[in-house]
Amino acid sequence: MRSLIFVCLLISTGLAAQQAEPIIFLEKIHDFGEIAENGGNADFEYTFTNNSGRPIKILTVQASCGCTTPGWTKESIAQGKTGFVKASFDPKGRPGYFNKSLTVTTDFDSNPIVLQIKGTVKNSSTELTVGSFPASNGNLRLKQKSFNLARVYNNREAQTKEFTIYNAGEKIIHFEKAIAPAYLKVKLPEFINPGAEQVIGITYDAKLRNQFGFVTDNIEILTDDEDLPRKSFSVYVTLEEYFAPLSTEESKLAPVLRLDEYMVDMGRVRQGNKLQQELIIKNVGKKDLLIRSVQPNCKCITAVINQTKISAGGEAKLTVLFSTDGRTGTQQKALTIYSSDPKNPVQRITLSAYIEN
Repeated sequence: MRSLIFVCLLISTGLAAQQAEPIIFLEKIHDFGEIAENGGNADFEYTFTNNSGRPIKILTVQASCGCTTPGWTKESIAQGKTGFVKASFDPKGRPGYFNKSLTVTTDFDSNPIVLQIKGTVKNSSTELTVGSFPASNGNLRLKQKSFNLARVYNNREAQTKEFTIYNAGEKIIHFEKAIAPAYLKVKLPEFINPGAEQVIGITYDAKLRNQFGFVTDNIEILTDDEDLPRKSFSVYVTLEEYFAPLSTEESKLAPVLRLDEYMVDMGRVRQGNKLQQELIIKNVGKKDLLIRSVQPNCKCITAVINQTKISAGGEAKLTVLFSTDGRTGTQQKALTIYSSDPKNPVQRITLSAYIEN
């Protein structure tokens, strides 16, 4: 009799369990273990079997956190067939341990089924470091692909700027030498360890360069980097003349460059023809004004000045030619004038034109 009662209890318990769980999941808790913060979403699919005795449909899946995106089988699942619930966890900005839930509601009854995901998001210092050096040259990484020294003065001593580099490879990178113009010196470290940072120093002697305006140079760095041993870099610099602050009396006696107009419309012309414009540069100061350089920002522009030394109260004629070959529509270019005007040594003229086919 006791045995019969025990068997009945087992059957009753089994039926109750089936009624409590109309769908049977292979697992309800998934442990991702360690995942990288910058490694993208971590995904897992919970597989289940319909054990309800009739077709069943998942109505909703609610995540406990906006960091988790749910997905699920949208069609009805027949008795004995399988379906899925998917969890997609975004670890970005969530370092440390996490434990999130998914609440599943079906059309069988109002009793929800709760699933869990957990794990630990690792804040990878290597990934963070690589991310701060986005420009790559072999296994060497930099913040930019080139070295930009910004403004360098051609009447002062050579100027040095340092640039941090990072070894993203798995081996030591040894530096052999740098190949550069005589006015440009490169100070290299002896080596850089994997996952380490070092500094490259670039010294620019603008006196030797003897030029004005924006210029580009190229340097090559020879290494034993297996990925790319010979590395080429552009060096950008704007060369100008330095002027010390003036006293009130010095300002009264200084040369002053003045233009009648800083925005010049050169008109309309058919493609293939040349546009010409004459501009006047005045010196309204008390000392001679020296024109150091006149530089267009396009090869299509030619600028010729009739004199580079303008006496106090005098003026010079600047002839501008615009070649329209291969150009159509609205054009806007610029001329930059470098002079000995201590208050405004760099002045720009905007040139516009319309080229017809």
